[in-house]
Amino acid sequence: MANLKTLLKDSAVYGMSSIVGKFLNYLLVPLYTAQMSAESGGYGVITNIYSWVALLMIVLTFGMETTMFHFAGKREDPVEKIFSTALIFVGSLATLFVVFVLLFIDPVAAFFHYADTPQYIWVMALIVGIDAVRALPFAYMRQQKQAWRFATLQLVNIGVSILLNIIYYKGFNGTDPGYAFYINLVCSAVMLLCVWRELSLVRHGVSLRLLRPMVRYAWPVMLMGAAGILNQVADKILFPFIYEGSDQMEQLSIYGAVAKIAMIMAMILQAFRYAYEPFILGKTRDKDNDETQAQTMKFYVIFTLLAFLCVVGWLDVLKYFLRQPEYWQGLFVVPIIMAAEIMYGIYFNLSIWYKQSGKTIWGVVFAAAGCVVLLAVNIIFVPRYGYEACAWGGVAGYGTAMLTSYVVGQRVHPIAYPLRDIFVYVLATAILFAAMHYSQPHLPQWASLAVNTLLIVLFLTVIVKRDMPLSSLPYIGKYFK
Repeated sequence: MANLKTLLKDSAVYGMSSIVGKFLNYLLVPLYTAQMSAESGGYGVITNIYSWVALLMIVLTFGMETTMFHFAGKREDPVEKIFSTALIFVGSLATLFVVFVLLFIDPVAAFFHYADTPQYIWVMALIVGIDAVRALPFAYMRQQKQAWRFATLQLVNIGVSILLNIIYYKGFNGTDPGYAFYINLVCSAVMLLCVWRELSLVRHGVSLRLLRPMVRYAWPVMLMGAAGILNQVADKILFPFIYEGSDQMEQLSIYGAVAKIAMIMAMILQAFRYAYEPFILGKTRDKDNDETQAQTMKFYVIFTLLAFLCVVGWLDVLKYFLRQPEYWQGLFVVPIIMAAEIMYGIYFNLSIWYKQSGKTIWGVVFAAAGCVVLLAVNIIFVPRYGYEACAWGGVAGYGTAMLTSYVVGQRVHPIAYPLRDIFVYVLATAILFAAMHYSQPHLPQWASLAVNTLLIVLFLTVIVKRDMPLSSLPYIGKYFK
C-alpha cells in the first residue's frame, strides 16, 4: 500500500499537468468546431495531420524514453550519460527526417494528399522534429522526479498555444486549419528553449558501449509503440484513402470531433503512465513488485470505468463542446471509443512484465496483432459503414492486443491479478450503462441527467466502500481519519 501511495502522489502531480492540460486543449475543440463547419472539412484536416504527427513522434523518439528509464534502473552508468546518448540518437533521427521532407516537399505532400497545401506538411515535419527532441528532456524530468517542473512547463506551453489560437480564430475570425499548425510550431520552438538546461547535458556525449544495447532494447519498444499508436490513429490516417464517399473530410471532421470527447481515457492513461512507468521499471528488483502491479491494474480499471460512466452519463451536456449541431450526429460512437481506450490502458498495464525483463519483442507481437485486426476491420467495413467501423475497429484491435498479452504474460511471468474484483466492476458498469442508455429516450433531458448522476454516485459509493476508503487517499486522506 505504501508503494501505491507513492504512485498516487506522483500521479496527482503528473495528472494535474496532463488532465488539466488536456482539458485546456479541449477548449480548442469548441473553438475549431465553431469556426470550421463539418462540411468545410477543416477539422478533418487537423485530425488527419495530427494523426500523422502522433505516429511519426513514436518513430522518431524510437522508444528512447522507456529505454532511458530501463537503463537508469538497471545499470550503474550515470543517468546523465544514458540521457545524453539517447538525446543525441533521437536528435540525429529527427534532423534526418526534417531534411528529407524539406528536400522532397512536393512528392511528400502529394503522398499525404496535400499537394495543394504543401505548407501543412513542412510545418508538420518541423513540429515532429522539434517535439521528438524535447520529449527526451521531459522524460529526464520524470526520471529525476521533477514533477512540478514538468507540470509547469507543460501547462505554460498549452496556455500559450490556446491564447494564440483564440487570437487568430476568435479575434480575427479565422477559418484556415493551417494556423493551428503554425501556432503549434511556434510553441514547440519556444518550449525547446525552455528545456535548454536538460539539453545542455548533451555535453556528456555518446557512449557506443551504451548505445548498442539501448538500440537493441529500444527498437522493439518503438515498433510496439508504432503498432500501438496505429491502433489509435490508423483509422484517421486511412479514412481519406478508403472511404468511398465524396465527403471524406466532412465525415472525418465529425469523427475526429466526437473522438475528442471520448479522449478522457487517453488523459487518464497518460497521467497514469507518466508516474507508473518510471515507478515500476525503477523497482525491478523489489519483491513486492508483482503485487503492486496487480493492485495497480485493479485501481486503473476501477477509475477508468468511473470515467466512462461520467462521460456517457453527461454526454447530453458534453456535446455542447462541439459548437455546431452538425457534429452531434457522431456522438453514438463515443462509448465505443472509450471502451477501446480502456482496453488499451489494460494492455499498457500488462506490458510491464516484458519491459522489465527486456523481452520487448513481445510488445511488437501483441501490438502488431492488434494493429492487423484494426486495419482489417477498417479496410473491410469503412467503405460501407463509415466512421462507425473505425470505432469498432479500435475495440477489435485493442481487445486482441489485450487478450494476447494477458495469455502469454501469464505463461511467462504469472501475476495474480484480482480478476474477480475487476469482473464485478466491469459487470456493474455494463448494467449501469444499459440503464442510462435505455432510460434516456423515455425521460426529459433534466431527468435523464439526474438519473445518470445518481447511478454514477452509486458506483462511486461502491468504490469507496469496497476498495478505496477516503482515509487512504493521498493529501486529503488525513481529513477522514
